Amino acid sequence: MTIQDIALIHEWHPVLLSSVLTDKPEAVIVLGEKVAIFRTTQGVHAFKDLCIHRGVPLSLGKVKGDELVCAYHGWSYDACGTCTKIPSLPKEQVIPSKAKAYVYACVEAHGLIWVCLGTPAGLLPKVSAYVPEGFKEVLMGPYTLQAAGPRIIENFLDVSHLMFVHEGLLGDSDWAEINDYHVVEEDGVLRSDEIIIYQPDADGTGRGVNSRYVYEVFGPLCVAFTKRDDVSDHIFRLFLMVLPVTEQTSVAYMLKQRNYAYDERDEVFIQFQDRLIEQDRIMVENQKPELLPLDLQAELHLKCDRLSIAYRKRLRELGVTFGTD
Repeated sequence: MTIQDIALIHEWHPVLLSSVLTDKPEAVIVLGEKVAIFRTTQGVHAFKDLCIHRGVPLSLGKVKGDELVCAYHGWSYDACGTCTKIPSLPKEQVIPSKAKAYVYACVEAHGLIWVCLGTPAGLLPKVSAYVPEGFKEVLMGPYTLQAAGPRIIENFLDVSHLMFVHEGLLGDSDWAEINDYHVVEEDGVLRSDEIIIYQPDADGTGRGVNSRYVYEVFGPLCVAFTKRDDVSDHIFRLFLMVLPVTEQTSVAYMLKQRNYAYDERDEVFIQFQDRLIEQDRIMVENQKPELLPLDLQAELHLKCDRLSIAYRKRLRELGVTFGTD
């Protein structure tokens, strides 16, 4: 298929946990495109998941001598996609120049493997410039959701659902009023003012606090929030990166950072986020229309939706069409 989305095709997309990729190729789908991921001593690589010879997925093959070998007829491809060996071809015969694999940009960062189907703007995903050092980190996911990527991002940015979808944890329906706030753009990043929310259990450790949220939008499918509370110097930062598999299927990854509870088991925070994701799943997998409407007249908006409005405007400005309506 030909990807028409002028914005998402040039973005870095998280496709796998680094820990998943062993000595065997892995098959993933990015924007509806099938991609083979493999690792050599030179690093990670991404090819179109198709051998040019007879159309068998290269992900069915194996890595041998730092090359990807097709399972069907043993054609070998180096990291640049050039075919270096065709076993059935006489040794004196030159390998056809057309015998190449289609190569995509691929990089490893933050415990994830990222792929760009087009021309990436930078050597690393945008989120790399905003991940602070000195925090305890835990990577969460993958979470497969039958929902459009932009719908999942907007749900993350939606403040007023916390008191109802996550009542007793991230909010209390008796304290549902949202203070007025604004969204500004700084160096291409959308950033909200502080939004104050009472949370009975802010992070899975049972602390009831008034949390101060600041949301940031780094790209169409890459966002984060930072929250502080009124009773301590605790800082909690959560990044969300969404892989658009198809227009209505997505995979979410999260990177959670904190400057406290260094000895707490990662499982405490992972299980808490797993619980939240399942609560969100019910909403995002049942929203209508399935694709996020970018026409602001299509739905009713309130002041508390300023962040969602700014996000939809940004998607429209960028020309995002995959997962939007």
